Amino acid sequence: MIENTDSAVLSRLRDFLATAQLPDGGRLPPERDLAEALDVGRGALRKALATLQAEGVVWRHVGKGTFTGERPIDTVADINAMVQRTNPLEVMGARIAFEPEVARCAALNATPSQITELRSAMMKAQQAPTWRLYEQWDNRLHRLIGESSQNSLLLGLLDTLNAVRRAVTWGRLRDTPVRPPPDHHSFEEHARIVEAIANRDGAGAADAMRRHLRSVEGHMRDMR
Repeated sequence: MIENTDSAVLSRLRDFLATAQLPDGGRLPPERDLAEALDVGRGALRKALATLQAEGVVWRHVGKGTFTGERPIDTVADINAMVQRTNPLEVMGARIAFEPEVARCAALNATPSQITELRSAMMKAQQAPTWRLYEQWDNRLHRLIGESSQNSLLLGLLDTLNAVRRAVTWGRLRDTPVRPPPDHHSFEEHARIVEAIANRDGAGAADAMRRHLRSVEGHMRDMR
């Protein structure tokens, strides 16, 4: 057996991780097998693993094993925790801070086919026969803008924000007909966003999105 001091075991484990061909997901061998492969004691191996876990090099899942990298975000638990701490007006504040920049990126990166999809979603929202269908197409339009940014991280953050929004949005008290009226404020606001994106006007897209979300915020306050 090689030298079994804590520092020697830690060094050997680092060397192993630097060269090992691990399966998808980066799962390390079971502790017993890893100790045998490194020719170290299991107690010393546990200490070395704990050190690397504190550094964010590995993470451990009880009952499943040890994995390389930082522990993934538990998205469901994270969203539930955020829902408990926030409210609809905070969500709107977050949208106003975030979505205009997503629209700016969409103006720079949207493909011609995505611009066609944006226009189609915008028209289907305007033609929706019910509020429910309108909201579905409204949600689709905003996500298409995220997709058009060509940035998977921005899209993931947008999806997380929308998941929180859906959980905390106040029920709408509709005193209007069963469908949006022809002069619904969002129709013209959506059109300005989409046209700015189609024209590759990043600043215009960001400004149009910000104005739209502030308008939504104002109507939300009126319904409280």
